[in-house]
Amino acid sequence: MKDVPDESIDLIITSPPYNLGKSHHTGNNRFKSYGEYDDNMPEELYQQWQIKILNECHRILKPSGSMWYNHKNRIRNGIQITPYEWILKSKFAHLVKQEIIWFNGSQNFDKCRFYPMTERVYWFTKNPKTKMFNSINHHDLFDKKDWKPVGTKGQFKRAFPVQMPQDIIKCFPDAKVILDPFMGSGSTGVACLNTNRKFIGIELDKHYFEVAKDRIEATQNAVMQRQREHTFN
Repeated sequence: MKDVPDESIDLIITSPPYNLGKSHHTGNNRFKSYGEYDDNMPEELYQQWQIKILNECHRILKPSGSMWYNHKNRIRNGIQITPYEWILKSKFAHLVKQEIIWFNGSQNFDKCRFYPMTERVYWFTKNPKTKMFNSINHHDLFDKKDWKPVGTKGQFKRAFPVQMPQDIIKCFPDAKVILDPFMGSGSTGVACLNTNRKFIGIELDKHYFEVAKDRIEATQNAVMQRQREHTFN
């Protein structure tokens, strides 16, 4: 991301690895960590890393730009860790415009607490006067009918649904260049093609980079086919 020029990006939509540990359970299944990044950094280093990423995102955003950051409250050593612990140490500390709740129905059924089944999507800006247009006419709670969770069979890593970035993009009609610094399987890129926007994606894991590349190319071909059919009709 250091190669991206200052104040060149209109909109950032991303979801970093959550640092959930070497293994993670969903329902009755337990999955091991994955890929280049094992999702088990010391918590202090993880938070420092996230602050660094957020500060870089702040640097590359245009003055009128926005960032949407998907994360969650996590339990470590029996104590909840909230993303605000590092958000409020970043350059976005006083620029949190809104917090969206995503009820995705994650199957965490530990009876030692009320079942944690939500994630958060934070809206950051560089200017407190920056606005969006709620073109999808929605409130600040999205459930799994709105944004259905998706994932890779047999692996812990999950992608956020294409509908999430697609809904967000629709609320920023002037955003032309969109970036995802944790591209994963390419959901933001697919959403950009579906909404006729330019996309920049960054991904460390070579496997997921190839998955994203193939997925984005397939979407691009489908979009071009629809355009040809519309022209002929």
